[in-house]
Amino acid sequence: MKNYILISFLALTMLAFSQKSMAQGCVAIRQFSGLGNAVGQGNILNQGELNVSMSYRYFKSYKHFRGSHEEQDRVENGTEVINYQHGLDINISYAFSERLYGIVSLPLQYNERSSLYEHNRTDRHTTYSKGFGDMRIGAGYWLLSGGKAKKGNTAIGLGIKFPTGDYAATSTFYKGEDETPTEMTVDQSIQLGDGGTGLIVDFQGLWNIGGTSFLYYDGFYMFNPKNTNGTSTNRSRPNEAIMSVPDQFAVRTGVFRAFEKVHGLGVSLGGRVEGIPVRDAIGGSDGFRRPGYIISVEPGVSYMRGNVTGTLNVPIALHRNRTQSVTDIENSTPEKEVHGDAAFADYLINFTLAWRIPKKAPAIFKSL
Repeated sequence: MKNYILISFLALTMLAFSQKSMAQGCVAIRQFSGLGNAVGQGNILNQGELNVSMSYRYFKSYKHFRGSHEEQDRVENGTEVINYQHGLDINISYAFSERLYGIVSLPLQYNERSSLYEHNRTDRHTTYSKGFGDMRIGAGYWLLSGGKAKKGNTAIGLGIKFPTGDYAATSTFYKGEDETPTEMTVDQSIQLGDGGTGLIVDFQGLWNIGGTSFLYYDGFYMFNPKNTNGTSTNRSRPNEAIMSVPDQFAVRTGVFRAFEKVHGLGVSLGGRVEGIPVRDAIGGSDGFRRPGYIISVEPGVSYMRGNVTGTLNVPIALHRNRTQSVTDIENSTPEKEVHGDAAFADYLINFTLAWRIPKKAPAIFKSL
């Protein structure tokens, strides 16, 4: 039983942290927009225990897609847009009971964007953004308890994303033949926030399928009812002049296996779909956005020693699609279809360290 509990904790920890690693690029899927490391923790932590984690991620996006067609000439001609993103997510989760957990999550970001078209279209320059992202708080509840959860469990969660990240960050652009320095708002893909208050609906589950193997599944949808955020895009088309505040989604499933002979070691392999819809489920969808989705295969490895767990996940893109946006449709004519492009990453690296803090027993019990 003790081994089963440890293996389950390892599997749930991997599930929790890998959910947050979001593939990204010019399609502005926000950093760690799920509820965070509370997912997978409430079923294992005892009442009153804490889990503190720090998750680092990195990606480089540079391959351009219009629909699902890759425009390989962009890289060959040196006209591609290159985004680099470094993110650090700080999470604190707390178990109110065996089944109820809460989470507070604060992301920090450092972004670079290198391009020609945003400057004088001849020389490549880089813009930057850094600082806090959009903070999230949430809670979740496991549907089964006690012996009913012996083989597995499913949790549902609700959260709120607050617009704490700068959604009008600026950097220096170089315009004209004389490369005049001009302070302007950076591209939507490297803004630190989206300016909207979002509602996050979350689910996740883990079931033993034999021995030390588990089936996992999880996902979320973030509703962003706000229409636009008032931030200039610096684009020429009137209906694309202001940034949109888009919804976001992700769904994952796969298999996790722990190695009994190497105590604390586990691996996983699964698939994931994530993206930004063309239209929001609630509220307007005006302004500029780059909708699209990514289908990835996601290998991972984790190692638990005592109360500390390290997890590495590397989602690798299999299919990328920059879908036609609302403004693309509005700007299209019978003679000419408008369909914007977006740059995507080939893979994403996400590494997490988590520290489980057991509840201390009263001194009177320690002496017994």
